[in-house]
Amino acid sequence: MRSFEIHDHDHCVDTALNIAKERCAAEKLQLTPTRLRVLEILLHQHRAIGAYEILAQLDAEGLGSQPPVAYRALDFLVKQGFAHKIEKLNAFVACSQPAVAHRPGFLICRCCDKVAEEPSLADARVSDTALSAGFEIESAVIEIEGLCIECKEHGEKCA
Repeated sequence: MRSFEIHDHDHCVDTALNIAKERCAAEKLQLTPTRLRVLEILLHQHRAIGAYEILAQLDAEGLGSQPPVAYRALDFLVKQGFAHKIEKLNAFVACSQPAVAHRPGFLICRCCDKVAEEPSLADARVSDTALSAGFEIESAVIEIEGLCIECKEHGEKCA
């Protein structure tokens, strides 16, 4: 799922949901209805979504109205690699490669807040640099801010 490219969105959503369901079944992880719905909400967006926006949707659907409901589901999804937290926006986005272990890198449009996950941003160079320094990476998030092609082409005025 790359939000800056044209693609079959329904296919990418279905694929990611199937991967999550299969992996949770294989590893005996509980993919509760709320966790599954939060993942669906994230997958249907191509921008990062805050926990309270997710909570509002869950509440409207009768799945819970208290912040811990959303945060517990998000914690599970992030821990299992089905979602990522975008620190700059204090929001969450579905993982574009849930079947592959990787360190995420993100391109964030400063105008429309679309987020594209680009695993190659955090690949070999970061690992090589850390390794040569004797440093073991436990987690890394690279966030690059700029303008997406749509905002750039349409000359969107951003704050």
